[in-house]
Amino acid sequence: MSHANDPKLLNRLRRAHGHLATIINMVETGREGLDIAQQMQAVISALEAAKKVLVIDHIEHHLETATGPLTEAGRQELARIATLAKYL
Repeated sequence: MSHANDPKLLNRLRRAHGHLATIINMVETGREGLDIAQQMQAVISALEAAKKVLVIDHIEHHLETATGPLTEAGRQELARIATLAKYL
């Protein structure tokens, strides 16, 4: 699947975009620094989650290109790698 058509990735990026628009508005209207920092953390978290989706999908794509379609066991191993990747 093309990254341009990946609903998981697009949803996470849209979430980050929404948070960022909120931050810009908060800065423009003079909101408290703590509130702005909390929203900034939400953007960072949303982008980190989007990056993980992108990287795991990219790995899966290249594995399938190199080896052919992944078996169920291969997909389970990839899911384990995805779980491990959250600690990076």
